[in-house]
Amino acid sequence: MARQLVADELIEEARQATRLERFDSESFREGLDVLLADINHDARAEALLKRPHDGIVQALAIRLRTTAFLESRPTLLERPIRRPVFVFGIPRTGTTLLSNLLAADPARRSPLTWEIDDPVPPATAATLYSDPRALARLEEERRLLAARPEIGKYYRNSAIYPNECVFIQAQDFKTLRWESMGRLPGYRDWLFQTDVTSAYLYHKRFLQLLQADAPGVWNLKMPSHSLFIPTLLKVYPDARLIWTHRDPYTATGSFCSLISVAHRGYIGRVDVEWIAENCPWQAAQHANRVMAARDALGEDRVIDVHYADLLREPIAAMRRLYSALGDEFTEAAERGMRRWLADNPQNKFGRHEYKLAQFGLSPQSLAPLFERYLARYEVEREG
Repeated sequence: MARQLVADELIEEARQATRLERFDSESFREGLDVLLADINHDARAEALLKRPHDGIVQALAIRLRTTAFLESRPTLLERPIRRPVFVFGIPRTGTTLLSNLLAADPARRSPLTWEIDDPVPPATAATLYSDPRALARLEEERRLLAARPEIGKYYRNSAIYPNECVFIQAQDFKTLRWESMGRLPGYRDWLFQTDVTSAYLYHKRFLQLLQADAPGVWNLKMPSHSLFIPTLLKVYPDARLIWTHRDPYTATGSFCSLISVAHRGYIGRVDVEWIAENCPWQAAQHANRVMAARDALGEDRVIDVHYADLLREPIAAMRRLYSALGDEFTEAAERGMRRWLADNPQNKFGRHEYKLAQFGLSPQSLAPLFERYLARYEVEREG
């Protein structure tokens, strides 16, 4: 019989690793139980359980450390998060590019990859990019890219670049970060219909920890914020919302390709049939739920940014975005963005090659999923 992952055992491992006992809440437990039921149903080989096991224990350990630090400085929870910017859209529509350009503005504050993974103690404004933990991660990153440079073509990230809220909300076990680990239909269906309020409340606590000694106007990014806009606004009522647009057929092909990379790491093969069923459905859900939220909130509540504009004239596109946000586009912001663009030319690590046909898909088969979206928005087609 294949080994099973057991929630109580994983929680105890996290407690032993941190020497901490108290979680701020047990809100994570239902999602963890649903996730483990799906993973265990797969009857994965022992070797394929290590990555999910380690990831789950790490997420629980971070939550324990976050809880303990906030209990040691409870006034941090009284500090507001004002007018945060949230970037979202169908996966693979330029959310990462836009988030990195926003983060290049020194007036903004982004949750960086290294501090999401190792938030306690939080960095200061002076050490965000020079903390020993950041430098250690940069060195690890250099070694990884030297050994496998092709990784960079799938997802441009760095220890000192902003990363997705998906990794913060993973600590409440209500996030698509876990769903990408293989064929997990039970967890997926549960996540798409469950109340994710606790994940956003925890997300806010996490930001209040990170801004303890490094404050700023938050720049936040996660494609799947698209799915939960009413809940997001319940927790962040003055949030500014940015929707990135791209040819949904191209985006879906790229999404399928990215998830296939995750499958190789987590289950040792690509479940083409599941990806072909799951990724297009999810992509359409991202678009449809934003449209539904916009219908309820009003058209002007969401700002549109087109991926094609970001590629063609990134600085002009960012000027327009800043005007829509009501923010000043400073010389320092422009310098930072131009520097980032020079350091990160498109295809720096090679071109990400993918075709819908690899997954038995075509624009014709996807057309019914995106008919409403393409009728409503003028999105530049990519062939």
